[in-house]
Parts: sequence; structure tokens; C-alpha cells
Amino acid sequence: MTKAEARPTTKISLVCTGDRSGGVKRAITLLKHNPVKGKAVVLKPNFNTADPAPGSTHNDTLHALVLELKEMGATRITLAERCGPLQPTSEVLKKKGIYQMAKELGFEILNLEEMDRSGWAHFRPRDSHWKDGFLFPKAYLEAESIVQTCCLKTHAYGGHFTMSLKNAVGMVAGKGYPYMAELHSSPHIRKMIAEINTAYNPDLVVLDGIDAFVDGGPDRGTRIKANVIVAGTDRVAVDAVGVAILRLLGTTPEVSKGKVFEQEQIARAVELGLGVGSPQQIELVTDDPESKALAEKVTEVLLK
Repeated sequence: MTKAEARPTTKISLVCTGDRSGGVKRAITLLKHNPVKGKAVVLKPNFNTADPAPGSTHNDTLHALVLELKEMGATRITLAERCGPLQPTSEVLKKKGIYQMAKELGFEILNLEEMDRSGWAHFRPRDSHWKDGFLFPKAYLEAESIVQTCCLKTHAYGGHFTMSLKNAVGMVAGKGYPYMAELHSSPHIRKMIAEINTAYNPDLVVLDGIDAFVDGGPDRGTRIKANVIVAGTDRVAVDAVGVAILRLLGTTPEVSKGKVFEQEQIARAVELGLGVGSPQQIELVTDDPESKALAEKVTEVLLK
């Protein structure tokens, strides 16, 4: 029995809504799980660029998530991020108004791009496709609790899709280091994305799918109103549900091909024991008829 097969069923909440603030709260509440109470949280958004959602995390989603984490009893929240390579992290944060939001809501910002070498640890995943591993932030390695929020979108530069697993790329050292060039030039890019995730384990993942890119991505693409928020503690399950939703919306040949769990990012993550190993281990939980109807369609796609 593999690690994935030995894992218990995981709950993934699915909420149909056009309201990010209410949707984030509903999705987290449905999980009936509080991994942040009494803990300092390190929060990872998806700020590859300052482009509108789903090009980057919507400010309303981040705002709602920070408030919810505080209500859940988080003692401190630190947003730790590296953007790029197209735009400097400080510029993205400024354009999006994140510095001002941090002052208003009382959370800290750690610009990973500005850290010196002492803030990083050299992480070498075993049996990986990385030549010699990569630098990973000590802030995440030493975190009491990790929460991340990602978007629902395809990836035009080899990843095929970019959700919670791909969001970890923004944790790897970028400016001044060769890792992004190595990643994006490799035929094993999707496997390498999964391998980054062996460096850490998120306690909560919130996927904002109110807007989605069904092609293109990560910064621009064909935008569709999907009006869904997904949340869970298992990033493999979250991404599998996200892929199923993209298929329902009509997406790229790469994302549409084969079984959902045969998608290379997901398959490699399963091999590494990072999450559930089959759609049968995913329990979709909802709180209204519209969400339940979508959940049933998602389950059909997952099992197909």
C-alpha cells in the first residue's frame, strides 16, 4: 500500500458564489477544522504579478482570509512571497496596495526577494529532477502554521495548470539564482513543481475560482466567471478538484487529457505522498443546492 492509498478521506469544501468575502468564510467553516488557533501563521498568496485575478490573488480574497485567520485565533500573520520574474516583489506589493492592507489589518510582510542568504536553507529533495535542489525560505520551514491561497487557472509555460502545487514555485529563491531558469527549461517541469512541495506542508489551502483562466496563464488568458471557492487541507485534492472544474468550463487539451490523477503535477505529488492518491479519497462538502449540484458534476469528472 502506498502512502497516498493509506491516507484517509479528505474533506474539500466547494462553495458556489460570486462573493469572495462570504465565500472564503463559508469554505473554511465547512471544513470544521482549525489549524491556526494559537499559532503564528505564514501566509502564501499567488502574487506572480500585479495583474487582476486570476492573474494574482484578489485583494478581497486576501482581506477575507486574513480576517478569518484572526477570527480563528492566529496569533500573528506574516505574508511571505516572491513575485516575478517579470515584476519585482516590492513593485507588485505596492501596485496591489498590500503594504496599506497590512497596516490596516495588522499583518506583517516578508519580501523573500530581499532576504540575504541567511534567510534560506538549501533543500535537496530525494530522487528529484532538480540538479542540486533549491533554496527554500526558513520562514516556511520554521512556521508554526502555513496557509496558502491560490487561483484557478491554466499555465502556458509548461506547468499546464497553476493552483496550489504550482503556488510553491514562489517560495523558491528567484532573483540572482538559477532555479527558475532550470525549472522552465526542463522537460520535467511538472514533476519538479510537485517536488518543490516536499519542502513544506500547508495546513490550509483556499482556492479562489470566482474568476478563472481556461487557457493562457499565469498572468493573462481567457477569463471566465466560474464563481466557486474551494478549500481543504490536502493540496493534491484541491488541485484535482480545480482541474475537474477547468474541464467543466472547457479548457486546454493538456489539462483535458486523461484521468485527472494522471496529470503530471498530481501524479508526481501522489508518488511523493503529498496528498490523496485517488478521487475516491475526496469528500466534497457543500452548504447549498447550487454548490451540491456542482460538486456532483466535479465528482463525475474526477471518477471518469
